[in-house]
Amino acid sequence: MENVKIWLFFIKLGRKCGCHQKTDRSFFINGFQLPICSRCTGILLGQIIGIIIFLFKIKLSLIICVIFLLIMFLDLFIQYKKILESTNIRRFITGNLAGNSTNNYFNKYII
Repeated sequence: MENVKIWLFFIKLGRKCGCHQKTDRSFFINGFQLPICSRCTGILLGQIIGIIIFLFKIKLSLIICVIFLLIMFLDLFIQYKKILESTNIRRFITGNLAGNSTNNYFNKYII
């Protein structure tokens, strides 16, 4: 019962952060849906990886960051135009690239 309360707390938190939380676009662990969709999960993990990469003094160029963002945009656009439905793995990977690139590029102005 306690696990359900914790899960519901994070589901509400994910919704407040702006994620649509569609079940067909989310990962599940032990029957519990993650509180954010696969793309948001990728973005969050990418931002965490971006911080770690930045701490090791590895910096991505602006061109690489823009390419990573364009890759996610292309995935979104192809799905929006109903050319090809994206998969959760593709959403996760493209979100990860975008999260990493935005975090990595803008960290040099913040830190």
